Amino acid sequence: MSVLTTIVWNNVLPLSVMIALGIVLQRAFSLDIRTLSKLNFYLFSPAMIFQLLYTTSISAGVALQVLLFLVIFMALQYGAAEAFVRLRGHRGGMRAAMRNSVLFYNSANYAIPLNGLVFANNPFTLSIQILVMMTQSLLPNTYGIYSVNAHKSTLRGVMRTIIQQPVIYAIPLGFALHQWGVELPKALSAPLGYLANAFIGTALITLGVQLGSMKWSMQALLHPDVWLASGLRLVAGPLLAAAVVWAMGLDGLMAQALIVSSAVPTSLSSVLLAVEFDNEPEYASQAVLLSTVLSIATVTFVIFALNIQI
Repeated sequence: MSVLTTIVWNNVLPLSVMIALGIVLQRAFSLDIRTLSKLNFYLFSPAMIFQLLYTTSISAGVALQVLLFLVIFMALQYGAAEAFVRLRGHRGGMRAAMRNSVLFYNSANYAIPLNGLVFANNPFTLSIQILVMMTQSLLPNTYGIYSVNAHKSTLRGVMRTIIQQPVIYAIPLGFALHQWGVELPKALSAPLGYLANAFIGTALITLGVQLGSMKWSMQALLHPDVWLASGLRLVAGPLLAAAVVWAMGLDGLMAQALIVSSAVPTSLSSVLLAVEFDNEPEYASQAVLLSTVLSIATVTFVIFALNIQI
């Protein structure tokens, strides 16, 4: 089976089926998307993050290198997104929505399966991807919330919203319990497992529900801002990651894993944020949809260019 066929069959097609189910359910029953969004924000997402951090061993040296890479990489991505936002003359909510569609990428339900496929379930590269996912889960629940509310709320109000997000507590708690070797009782570990396993399916269904509630038009999907965000995410993302990897002197599996992780499409978090805080939800949904479709070609090219040998 070719790399292209494998990626489509094992990653893109399952995502597409789940999104399509959400669209069908929305058309048939008019689901409450805000309820779905709250389930993702306050239950499923923090449970998944906690579960992965609690069960995965990550060395301090690897963690420091990956986190330094992410700080530099995200700063460069922010600069690129901000430059184009200013060129387009966007203000307020649209400015935040476009930045979020570039900065927040699908590091969980797309990148983790992709990492396993490309690197043959290598535990070292998986630990790298979990660190990326941890950071990408924290950002939407801190900076992301600030960005979509800053133009319509006070700093105090935004901070109150941020500290109510469970994921910012799930991250240090998962790390701490793993490092201390604390064994959770079955009464806690079983429910956490159920919630963590529910995240991917519910998040994809939520995206489908949002897409199903939109008024579809080719004009909206072909809007320059949607294509611009997808280009910054799928093309500029891995190019900037490669530049940072080179500047830091990283090589081997770590370098390859970081570049592959940077090449995935826009995260569902941008849609969940847009829906939860009523900030350009249609644009956010279209950016996720288009970048996911285009990633079939772009991710395959990145993997081919890296010439990964396991």
